[in-house]
Amino acid sequence: MPQIVLNIEVEDKRWSDEIDDIVSVAEKVKSATFDYVEKNDDIEILAATKPLLINICLSNDAHVHQLNRDFRNKDKPTNVLTFANLDADDFEPDGGVFDEIDLGSIIIAFETMQSEAEKENITLYAHFCHLLVHGFLHILGFDHIEDDEAEYMESFEKAVLQNLGIANPYPDEE
Repeated sequence: MPQIVLNIEVEDKRWSDEIDDIVSVAEKVKSATFDYVEKNDDIEILAATKPLLINICLSNDAHVHQLNRDFRNKDKPTNVLTFANLDADDFEPDGGVFDEIDLGSIIIAFETMQSEAEKENITLYAHFCHLLVHGFLHILGFDHIEDDEAEYMESFEKAVLQNLGIANPYPDEE
């Protein structure tokens, strides 16, 4: 597996206030997700020889609301947005002239994540890990538009989170 580089930008200081050592947490979630995917699916990009870059923006509802409106025509915030370059028509799997292959960006809204965690009675840490796993899977081309895709993606989310010691985020479905 190639080196996977996270470029993490913390736009809202509440992230650092609420989740200790957020960079280490993101690295741990990255390792758990990519290790599991590599063992359980055949994702071509994981055979790359160049490092893979993923941008993570830890933001807020206002920023995510704007992105959701501008790119998805949904005039509201959401918990996580993923812009996966694998989906782009001009994506170059070998990275072209660049030293790294940019897989895309994951943007998470603090307030929405926080309110969902409170509603579900789970920790911010657990919900952050879930949203990050979800974003990493989207970056790798997983989707949940069709029911069978959703089941497959959710099975990966559950397994990765279990490996991290985090409870199943979909308990009502069992």
